[in-house]
Amino acid sequence: MSATEWFQARLRMGESSKVPVASSGATKGPARHTPKPSARTTAERLQATLRKADEALSPRTLRRVLAELQAVIDPRVSEVEGGRRAHAIAQAYAGASPEERRDYWALMSEHFAADAGKLKSARDQHQSAVGTPDEGQAELRLRRALVSPRMRLLQRFAVEPGGMRFLVDLRADLLPCLKSDKRLLALEAELEHLFSTWFDVAFLELRRIDWNSPASLIEKLIRYEAVHDIKSWSDVKNRLDDSDRRCYGFFHPRLPNEPLIFVEVALVDRISEGIMPLLDEAAVPVQPAKATTAIFYSISNTQTGLRGVSFGDSLIKRVVETLQDELPRLKTFATLSPIPGLRAWLAKNAGELLPRLDEKREAELGRLVGSVPPTAERLLAAVDAAAELDAKSPLRQWLLQATAEYLGRTLVDGTPADPVARFHLGNGARVERLNWAGDPSAKGLKQSYGLMVNYLYDLKRLDRHRTWLAEGKIAVSGDIEGLFLKKG
Repeated sequence: MSATEWFQARLRMGESSKVPVASSGATKGPARHTPKPSARTTAERLQATLRKADEALSPRTLRRVLAELQAVIDPRVSEVEGGRRAHAIAQAYAGASPEERRDYWALMSEHFAADAGKLKSARDQHQSAVGTPDEGQAELRLRRALVSPRMRLLQRFAVEPGGMRFLVDLRADLLPCLKSDKRLLALEAELEHLFSTWFDVAFLELRRIDWNSPASLIEKLIRYEAVHDIKSWSDVKNRLDDSDRRCYGFFHPRLPNEPLIFVEVALVDRISEGIMPLLDEAAVPVQPAKATTAIFYSISNTQTGLRGVSFGDSLIKRVVETLQDELPRLKTFATLSPIPGLRAWLAKNAGELLPRLDEKREAELGRLVGSVPPTAERLLAAVDAAAELDAKSPLRQWLLQATAEYLGRTLVDGTPADPVARFHLGNGARVERLNWAGDPSAKGLKQSYGLMVNYLYDLKRLDRHRTWLAEGKIAVSGDIEGLFLKKG
């Protein structure tokens, strides 16, 4: 049934009309509790009789779990039987405490690594064979030696229908613990490697999500929306049901009705300057046939366990192709994006921007903040209430210039500093325009003084822009370039 029918049924049953709250088993991220690793290795614990205070599973239980894990990859059993055994372990893991789950990870990490002796031998043989007719065969032996028992173990977990869900959730549990326990890095790396193959875009289905989609799917959309919170059922209906709105998601066959990533799109007649008109439920819809511009105003990844597995680039390309087929008049594809890292970056770097002001602007700002020359502390205090600054304010101009520097020139380890910029610029977009008071919400003011940015997807220049970024240059429009401060 449609979401409307489902919602009306709930009202007849006397349930609240509020947006559903996520269940405890389906939160936006992993649990905050990250158990500390035991000081002893599992090898030491397996030889012991008693557990120590910081250890969850007793040595006896630890030995039993290790035997069960080893039985999953017993060469004498079929993959189906191995999958059945893995499923039993997954059920036990689901009922385990966070501390006990960490013991499962430790066993997988420390007892299922590649054979070091075979790996060294294969590597030495490959190095000796480079440039000879035997190089291909030596490479094959090296590849086989690199396949660890851990990899086969993880693959067996994926045999059962619920196995993919188990592995994605396991990695979500694991990720917050990596800094405190480097022993888990190999397990995490192999999970990411498998996911990069299993969740390749060739195996994903692009689906439109609308008001007639299953109610359970729409509930997940509400739960996972990470950019602009959905406040009510009328809000979600506006985003899905209006003629000038679209929502698309990528789905995997082993995670049915679970969007991996989704994008919300507004069909308009120009590049949008602010988010409020796009979310306004009373706004007059644009006729799709007359729309010239598609605005991607919210993109949300839903699975913490798939962090590092990239399919956002392909999602945007597929959505663009789908929209062009449906609406040939669409010529412009752009985003209306938040700038989540701006305020924190400016708090650390405002002082470094001040020497790059010209004398006139330095004097203007100094008079406004009561300090000549102006100090970073006083400037930051003055722009804290950015929404109150008028269009001609030198403080407003300085904040726009600082934002242009952040988005258009600031690289960290060769990539854009802002996480949203990193995503879109990495896909080949360019920084097109800054929008003052684009997001006047509390969240928008806290993150970026209310500023938003348009990234333009010029389909003919995406590869060129990616090449520039690889060379350390960010693609920007003339408007953004005109805001840059002089070189330091």
